[in-house]
Amino acid sequence: MLMTAVATTALMASPALAERQGAEDGQVTLGVLVDMSGLYSAHGGPGVVAAVEMAVADFGGKVGDKPIVVKSADYQHKVDVSLATANRWLDDEGVDMIIESADSASAIGLFDLSKSKDFVAIGAGSASTMLTNDHCSPTGIHYVYDTWMLPAGTGSAIVNEGGDTWYFITADYAFGHSLEANTTKFVESAGGKVLGGVRAPLNTTDFSSYLLQAQASGAKVVGLANAGSDFVNSMKQAGEFGLVAGGQQLAGMLVFINDVKALGLQTAKGLTFTVSYYWDRDDESRAFADRFYEKVNQRPSMVQAGAYSATMHYLKAVEAVGSEDAKAVTDWMKANPVNDFFAKNGVIREDGRMVLDAYLVQAKSPEESNGDWDLMKVVRTIPGKEAFMPIEDSTCDLVK
Repeated sequence: MLMTAVATTALMASPALAERQGAEDGQVTLGVLVDMSGLYSAHGGPGVVAAVEMAVADFGGKVGDKPIVVKSADYQHKVDVSLATANRWLDDEGVDMIIESADSASAIGLFDLSKSKDFVAIGAGSASTMLTNDHCSPTGIHYVYDTWMLPAGTGSAIVNEGGDTWYFITADYAFGHSLEANTTKFVESAGGKVLGGVRAPLNTTDFSSYLLQAQASGAKVVGLANAGSDFVNSMKQAGEFGLVAGGQQLAGMLVFINDVKALGLQTAKGLTFTVSYYWDRDDESRAFADRFYEKVNQRPSMVQAGAYSATMHYLKAVEAVGSEDAKAVTDWMKANPVNDFFAKNGVIREDGRMVLDAYLVQAKSPEESNGDWDLMKVVRTIPGKEAFMPIEDSTCDLVK
């Protein structure tokens, strides 16, 4: 029902459905659609806006003689707000590219909208694999991670370490459903079994009933298929209910550095999860993180780092093509690899999926940490070809 509603909303928001020509208006205009103050604001929000602005400044503020303009808005966790904002930007304000750190439902709406209007849609914070399957778009790019990559390392690793029975607490919308379904595939392929699960509404503050059900299931692993403050709240309350003390393991299926910081290492220690970027991985990642810290006063999440990288790759494409034409720009982005602090030899496939190495990381213990943001250690690198859904399994109609 949700996907039908999203598609219908996209159609209603653009009644003419006439192809929008590239806004050759003498400037390159970027729209940044984020959660400014809600449950996803710490790893996305103002930090994503700052990252995009950093990329624009580093590019020189212009493409040729065209100034680069950045617009931003809060989508308020509402698909209709996302699409109304996008349509206003596209129709009235000449926006050429929209990058989001919103939720999967809004991102699906944006990707669908990009099929009828000439703009580049970049998913930097959304996770559903639907974005590069049934809802793929010729000008849609899914950049940072997805619900295949996240459990590719975490689910298999936990089962191989003995966590072979699972119970899920899942965010009840497109992202959570996709994450649970893909994690289940990896758990079962590794020889594990899913005993059940329960779905919690977005922005839940009281997880007690869901945690009691997880506790009663007897599963060795409780998979938290949620994100942002939902993840932090469920983790904290799991500690209060004694799940780990009672012998169960908690598995965070989408965890950000901001979450580990909010939880504290005493609570988060030993938590294993998968990321596409960690600030303290190498000299390049640290150099960007230091600059970002000066601007935002925190280390970047993988969404914020990915937003910078995606924006820079987009601007290089506009410069190379000599136009803001969305299809031409997207084709250049797919034809040219990404090599920066975020990705090494990252490739955007024909279905719009950006393929890059992922990292299985583990939260440190308080004793291992050497500073406020020294929170994780890299356990192993997961090559991009292993981390993402094989192209032959894609249901995207762009895949030949």
